Amino acid sequence: MKFKELYFHIVAIAVGLSFLTSTAFASEQNRNIRDVYKTVTRSVPYTEQVCMDVQVPIYGGGGFDQGDAIVGGIVGGLLGSQIGKGNGNKAATGAGAIAGAIIGGKKEDKIVGYKQERQCTNETRYTTTSEEVYSHSEVTFWYEGRRRTLTFQK
Repeated sequence: MKFKELYFHIVAIAVGLSFLTSTAFASEQNRNIRDVYKTVTRSVPYTEQVCMDVQVPIYGGGGFDQGDAIVGGIVGGLLGSQIGKGNGNKAATGAGAIAGAIIGGKKEDKIVGYKQERQCTNETRYTTTSEEVYSHSEVTFWYEGRRRTLTFQK
């Protein structure tokens, strides 16, 4: 075999192989298989104790004022006397006087100071986690001049 013939055969084989590999590569690109994943986010609850220092009022100065009780008893007795007749009137007058004395004599508590107190509550909070999970697979290919995609589960 002469050098030129050998050279010709080598070039012919190389061209043929390159054609075959490019055809195989083109058919490989005409179909595509892939897995599709999706992100799943989960919120997991947990309880945490939260404490704060707060100012709490101290009440004092309450009690009973006799002078206001006497005035309240008089006013209550007058109002009670307007109700009923006979013995019912006497009972209503007495009840009005007692109620007026109790209400009139009671002194309202006043804030005399504050104290610091630690108060704790349980709060629900959430931790968020995300992960990629398998959704489905797809095969994409060309058939009769149209692109087709099939989806399936593994």
